[in-house]
Order: sequence, then C-alpha cells, then structure tokens
Amino acid sequence: MEKMCVAGLMSGTSLDGIDAVLVEIEPDLSCRFLDGISFDYSDEMKKRIEELFKPMISPKFLCEMNFLIGEYFAKAVNLLIKKTGVKPDLIGSHGVTFYHNPTEEKFDNFPLNSTMQIGEGAVIAERTGITTVHDFRPADMAAGGQGAPLVPFADKIFFYDENIPRVILNLGGIANVTILSKACETFAFDAGPANMLIDGAMKKFFNLPFDKDGKIARSGKTNQELLNRLMQTQYLNIMPPKSTGRELFGENFLNEILKSTDDTKENIIATLTEFTVKSVRDAFNKFIYPKTKVKELIIGGGGAYNIYMKELFGREFEPTTIIKTHEDFGISNKYKEAMAFALLAYTSYYKIPNNIKTATGAVKDIVLGKIIMKG
Repeated sequence: MEKMCVAGLMSGTSLDGIDAVLVEIEPDLSCRFLDGISFDYSDEMKKRIEELFKPMISPKFLCEMNFLIGEYFAKAVNLLIKKTGVKPDLIGSHGVTFYHNPTEEKFDNFPLNSTMQIGEGAVIAERTGITTVHDFRPADMAAGGQGAPLVPFADKIFFYDENIPRVILNLGGIANVTILSKACETFAFDAGPANMLIDGAMKKFFNLPFDKDGKIARSGKTNQELLNRLMQTQYLNIMPPKSTGRELFGENFLNEILKSTDDTKENIIATLTEFTVKSVRDAFNKFIYPKTKVKELIIGGGGAYNIYMKELFGREFEPTTIIKTHEDFGISNKYKEAMAFALLAYTSYYKIPNNIKTATGAVKDIVLGKIIMKG
C-alpha cells in the first residue's frame, strides 16, 4: 500500500449538485483534507434529475441519465484538478441514488433487496483518465446487507476514541447516526428524515432550496398534533440495521403531510424541523442508550449550518451530552461524506473490506465497489 491522493464525489439527497474533494490518504488510513468544491447542476439538469423520480420514466431516459450524470461527475473532478493543479491517483464516486430497496421480500425464493446508483463510472474514468471506483452499495446487498449506511466505515477512522462514547450524526436529506463506543460494536442506521422534508416544503412554499439558518422555522410554532402524528411513522420503530431515503420520506410523504393540515407555512416548517430533532432523540432512547451512554454528539452535513436546528438539539441533549460539529475535528461539515467515499475507494483499491456489517446487516465483511482501471 502507498500514500495516495484520492478524489471523493458525493451527490446527496438534495440533488442540487456534486461535492468533490481531494484527500491525501496514508497506508494507515489516516486522511488529510486538501481541497474541495461544490459543483451545482444547471437548472435544466436539476429538472431532468427530478424527472428521474416520477413513476413512469422510460428506460431510454434512465439509460441516458446514467451516462449524463457521469459526465457531470467527471466535470466536477476536472474543475477540482484545474483549481488545485493536483491530479488525483484515484476517484471514488457514490453516484446519485435512483432507487434503494432494502427488503425481505422474495421472488421464486430469490431476494428482491436491491439498489441502483447512477452516474456511470466508466464515463468518469474516461473523461478524467483516472482509475475510478463506483457503485459501492450492491456488494453489501448481495451479502445480505441493506447497502447502507456506508459512511460509518469512515466515521470510525475519523472519530473513534475508546475513552469517549460518541454518536456521529449526519444531517443530510436523511439523518444517519454512527455509534462509536467501547461498550458495544460500532453500529449505524438511518434515524429518519433530516433536511429532505424541510427542503421540499421550502421549495413548495417559498421557492427556496432550504431554510437558511432555520429562520423560517424559528418564526413559526410547532404544531403539536401534527408532530405527534409524524412521530407515529412506522419506520421510527423498526430495529436497526435499517436504511431509508426519498422512497419513504420524499415528495409523496410530504404531500400527505400538507393535505392533512391547514396550518401556516411557517408553522409547518417549524414542525418538520422539530420532527427531525425528535425522531433522532427517539432513536437514541430506543436503540442507542440501551447499548451505551453517549458523551458527545458530533453533528455534520447541511443541518450543521441550521442554527435553529442545532439549538433544538442542544435543548434535547445538553448538558449531559456535549454537542460538537465535524469542524471541531478538522473534518468538513460539508465535505465529510465526499471524503468518506475517497477513503472507501482507497480501501477498495487495496482490497480491504470496508463495509461495517453491524451497520448494514451484511453476513460478512466484504470489499465494496466496482473498479474502472485507467493508466
């Protein structure tokens, strides 16, 4: 194994663009963030991506979008190379999740659990001339896992301290938690929605991509009756390992919420923000505290910039649990997940198992990803 400069690519559930980072990775798997950019999709491309999640898309459109998104990912890498003057040795790309279906259903006694990430890795490798590792989730699902969450592998390397029991909370579209404690095996799961419902409502109500600093939520008042109903969502009671996404907490879920209430726009945003915080707290009570105490809650992702949401987490957890952000550890709140896929690519390249079976439910440790070799 040798030290490498690796590019990591991530396009999360907000689907606004691509985060691209350069990370220097040592053979002991220590990582140093070098630089990063966010490359936004054009307005027309955003519309095309939104079409992907409509029920009756054509096979032709899906096929085209797989390659087209690959072009955008490759452009993000090339822009990062142009900015830094550094050409990475390797690329790790998560892709865009088209559909994620962790299920126990079967057909002809074969499992139907399945997933599809698009953003063709061969296109990325060809346009950049760099060996590319992509499509990480299927290998875990083939081994009986849910194919998610995958970032806990990096969380353990970035944040583990045997003397401090920690939970790493990523507030992207979905709220993911990773539990790091010597009292139990590392495990992780998707707790519920984070920004997905809030962002969806902001677009519908105000034609804005997100609630900056939580100002709209702060101006409203929680609808307790609506919050109580949301807290009855069946997913919140499912035991880990578990994962979710827009298949559950997407537009259909939001539309059902909006049909069920005539409250003000501000109050709905406030309630959805409170739902994120309460559903995470509920996950702690049901699934985390029975296994370990928690001394630190480390928040990252887009939600780390929502001042009001962070205050709500403070009310729920402090003073018994200290709240920090990824930045306190020299890890970018914004770019942590892209860094994680750089690390996953590096370990895949060197055939190091990089799923965490206690997080995904897989029956064994395996090497994730598909490699397109260049050079």
